[in-house]
Amino acid sequence: MLGQWGVFFRGFLEHPRMVGSIIPSSRFTIQRMLGPVDWQRCKLFVEYGPGVGTFCLPVLEHLPGDGRLIAVDTNPLFVDYLNRIITDSRFTAVLGSAEDVEEIVRSAGHDHADYILSGLPFSTLPGGVGERIVASTHRILRPGGAFMAYQFTAAVRDLMRADFARIDSDFEFWNVLPCKLFWGWKS
Repeated sequence: MLGQWGVFFRGFLEHPRMVGSIIPSSRFTIQRMLGPVDWQRCKLFVEYGPGVGTFCLPVLEHLPGDGRLIAVDTNPLFVDYLNRIITDSRFTAVLGSAEDVEEIVRSAGHDHADYILSGLPFSTLPGGVGERIVASTHRILRPGGAFMAYQFTAAVRDLMRADFARIDSDFEFWNVLPCKLFWGWKS
């Protein structure tokens, strides 16, 4: 009954340190973040912290017919909302932690993910959680796949350096707030 903006705002009010922003990402951020994805080779796309699905529909628009999108969120409000509004059979929203991505991917019948996108606010995660998320993300990605993150700080890039030899970066001004974009490529 709240609608997309109402659900997003409620999620932010209930868990401000986990949502990271009071406003969903701009279309400019979405386009720039997803630009490097090789959609022809994408069979499994995973998103951490999908919120109200700002990236989900654009991902599904590009994803091949046999591809899958798994959205992982710790907030049951967002998971319930997404599973209600997105009826595409290629989509599943899972209540869980990004730390458990390996188990989540394997439980869905996959050996690896091709791309993993994150809007999680790594600068506010409890100690050690960010490092565990990045390490498990690296392990479950296929060679040539990427961990993609958009943030207001460079905290995630600093964490990525332990596991990713190549990290591309960019900046999107047309977002509230302007944000930093990172792509960590698995060798």
